[in-house]
Amino acid sequence: MAKHKDQFKCTACDGLTAKWQGQCPHCGEWNTLEAHEEVVRSAKRVKVAGSPPPFYSLSNPDEPSRYASGIGEFDRVVGGGLMEGSIVLLGGDPGVGKSTLALQLCKEYVEKNIKVCYFSGEESVGQLALRAKRLGLENDDLKISNEVELSKVLAGLESEKPKVAIIDSIQTSYSPNLDSLPGSPNQVRECTSELMTLGKKNNITIILIGHITKSGVIAGPKLLEHIVDTVLYLEGDKQHYFRILRSVKNRFGATHEIGIFEMKQEGLVGVANPGDMFLSERKKGATGSVVTCGMEGSRPLLVEIQALAARAAYGTPQRHASGIDQKRLQLLLAVIERQLDIPVSQYDIFVNIVGGMKLKEPAMDLPVIAAIYSSVKNIPLPDNTAVIGEVGLTGETRSVMRVEQRVKEAVRMGFDRLILPASVKKKIDNKKITFKFIKDIVELIGPQV
Repeated sequence: MAKHKDQFKCTACDGLTAKWQGQCPHCGEWNTLEAHEEVVRSAKRVKVAGSPPPFYSLSNPDEPSRYASGIGEFDRVVGGGLMEGSIVLLGGDPGVGKSTLALQLCKEYVEKNIKVCYFSGEESVGQLALRAKRLGLENDDLKISNEVELSKVLAGLESEKPKVAIIDSIQTSYSPNLDSLPGSPNQVRECTSELMTLGKKNNITIILIGHITKSGVIAGPKLLEHIVDTVLYLEGDKQHYFRILRSVKNRFGATHEIGIFEMKQEGLVGVANPGDMFLSERKKGATGSVVTCGMEGSRPLLVEIQALAARAAYGTPQRHASGIDQKRLQLLLAVIERQLDIPVSQYDIFVNIVGGMKLKEPAMDLPVIAAIYSSVKNIPLPDNTAVIGEVGLTGETRSVMRVEQRVKEAVRMGFDRLILPASVKKKIDNKKITFKFIKDIVELIGPQV
């Protein structure tokens, strides 16, 4: 179908303009513009006859296998090992240990005779060799390349046919078919899509290492997280010696599982008993200190919550929360002031989960209130006591999920007294420790606490 577009053409310089005027805007000649009709032909839609796709039955599927790495904390997070032919996206802050963890996986896999290809767009082969030597990886079976052009990366995977491939990072990869720069949304989307297609076709497990933005999400289009099978975040900072590997999406396992690592000279070392680490330096008899048990995925974690209440030095009291939700802290302070008649509005309140953990579940409510009350009144809780429970706006306590598992972990860590919501009394059957079941926070501050 043709469309006509009216323009004016200069007889002196052949320049085109959208409207008539006495002087040509291109060459400056007068009275040289004449009506000019340009025929614009629109592209026709061509109907392409495609062949029918292959169909398969679910009764006898070819069940993919898992590649267990031998790194216990990593395998826990991904569901027992990397699934054959899956696409895994690993994100995290700069320097948190993404490339270190990737090289440790390479070490474990090549020792198990699983062929691995590592494409590094950020480090040279010499730099990778130094890091690998520090991690104890001195195996020539690992294939390393600095190639970042997508077509060559795909050709390399086709020729080598590895079981596992690592792309470090997806933001440095680029397709020559696109004009945009590496790291742009179009490039990231195109490269991930092509790698996914090749991985599914040849049963190659691909790990994509991704940068994150200032807001803490993986850079590039959100579509990237929908394309891949598993999304992992490696969290931590330079002020703390441990790292947390968190699963936020997993098509082949549980989500919101975590693995805890300690950063050492030889790389990331799994922490089997994180409760021992979080409570190892706890001060005995300290006011404002309360131990609670949070859940990360299916794992119970005993952590220490510290609260500090100081008389406000300025007109507006300060509120600062580290490890819990800031808005939740504001809500709990309002409940304390209303239900316990404690003027917390006259205090600067600081709440911190020791060790840098972030637990934003409702079970933190009751221990946070207990810690703030302990600090305001300067009354320490017994060292052998743990507190667990959610609190409503009227001060009532509510049950939390997996309370039996939390109690079991507290007993394992040596706590012999627990303060819990009254609604979970029928669920608990443990004669080894003493329980105090409370209906509201008024009962929490009774003399028997």
